[in-house]
Amino acid sequence: MKLKTRIIISFFVIILFPLALTGIALMGFTSYQMRAIEEQYGIDGVTYQSLSNNTLILDRITHKAFSNLEETAQVSPDSFEDTSYLDSVNGELKGKNAFLLVRKGKELVYNGSGESVDDLFEKLPEYGEAMEGTDRGIYITADVQALVKQVDFQYSDNSGGSAFIIIQADAVIPQMKQLMTDMVLVIVLILIVTSAGLCMWTYRGVITPLNQLKMATRQIKEGNLDFTIEKSGVDEIGALCEDFEEMRQRLKLSAEEKVAFDKENKELISNISHDLKTPITAVKGYVEGIMDGVADTPEKMDKYIRTIYTKANEMDRLINELTFYSKIDTNRIPYTFNKIHISDYFEDCVDELSMELESSGVSLTYFNYLEDDPVVIADAEQIKRVINNIISNSMKYMDKPKKAINIRLRDVGDFIQIEIEDNGKGIAQKDLANIFDRFYRTDASRNSSKGGSGIGLSIVKKIMEDHGGQVWATSKEGTGTIMFLALRKYQEVPIHE
Repeated sequence: MKLKTRIIISFFVIILFPLALTGIALMGFTSYQMRAIEEQYGIDGVTYQSLSNNTLILDRITHKAFSNLEETAQVSPDSFEDTSYLDSVNGELKGKNAFLLVRKGKELVYNGSGESVDDLFEKLPEYGEAMEGTDRGIYITADVQALVKQVDFQYSDNSGGSAFIIIQADAVIPQMKQLMTDMVLVIVLILIVTSAGLCMWTYRGVITPLNQLKMATRQIKEGNLDFTIEKSGVDEIGALCEDFEEMRQRLKLSAEEKVAFDKENKELISNISHDLKTPITAVKGYVEGIMDGVADTPEKMDKYIRTIYTKANEMDRLINELTFYSKIDTNRIPYTFNKIHISDYFEDCVDELSMELESSGVSLTYFNYLEDDPVVIADAEQIKRVINNIISNSMKYMDKPKKAINIRLRDVGDFIQIEIEDNGKGIAQKDLANIFDRFYRTDASRNSSKGGSGIGLSIVKKIMEDHGGQVWATSKEGTGTIMFLALRKYQEVPIHE
């Protein structure tokens, strides 16, 4: 969920949710207080409308007392001169936020309020102004706010008298006070709960993922990349978590690649150092032999010089491999692509290789199954490097008395397929898929008799891929290995005018 959406939802929740809960609470408390009023004051039919009008409720509460006064006025008007009777009526009214006044003629003969009522007394209706048969009161406004119910009667001396039930218009019955108190507490509680809920929601949606990112940053700072950042929170921070996780994965991959690269470089240096040491030692030995006069015949001198030349060539080849390896890592291999007639090219290669292989006791056989003279676009020098690396690798692992290498050319549609087969010890199937990886050795323990930098076949793969071709191998242990090279044919594209 987006942060903007979350804020909008929070805005409406903080308005509507308290209103809804307040409404429900108001209905519940009001229903309860209406029942309490009906039970306590013995009245029926208390409604929401009457409950909202405090004076109307007070009027309903004093209805019974008013009816009793009317009955007394008709049956025993002299009772209004009985102080004990008036006190009992007034005591009942006092519990209902009202009190009793009795007037005889123009004089106030009973005041149930216990306080001065001069202002109120002056505004009381005159004798005979009461509406007979009804308990509707008369509102006195201005300085005195009260609802007055009047009962007129005659004393035994035929003087007019009036009994007044004075209801304080600003009075609040206990149930209404309790209702207001409860509602205030409920509203405060609802606001607190709503605010706490929204704060927790916001905290979990914003602060929690930020804390997660903070912890992740600390771990990266300490060099620990082995953890996972889960997407959480609002969409914007969730997207940030995803980007941060992707950055962590890239950093981890980069760190792993650096470790692997450093390991490869150390292994390369170790391999080159080991392989350079052997020919250098031989060269030093033969040179010392010449200096000491051991090569005292022309035949020995010629042998020593040829051996020195061969070992120097081995060192040159190792240095060339190291130089080429550095160019692979920086993608600065110098290619010179030209059209090459593949048949002529391989005939020249075979002629050059035959002399070298013959001196090493390896027979070379060449088969050309091409029906025409196809052309490829390639760098002649780099393709020759590919062939030399493959043959050199094959010669290291030949274990037969009669060593043989076969080279075959085949036409396979849009590609020219070159097959270089040896009768060496072969490669296990579990190792076959990895032989083109840098520094991969089928034998984990390095054998000094085999030598090599360990990058020959990885160079082959790189050159073939840069030519838009492919390289793969098949092998059978104890029988030999076949290396397959595929180069795309060059085809002229006619231009239509």
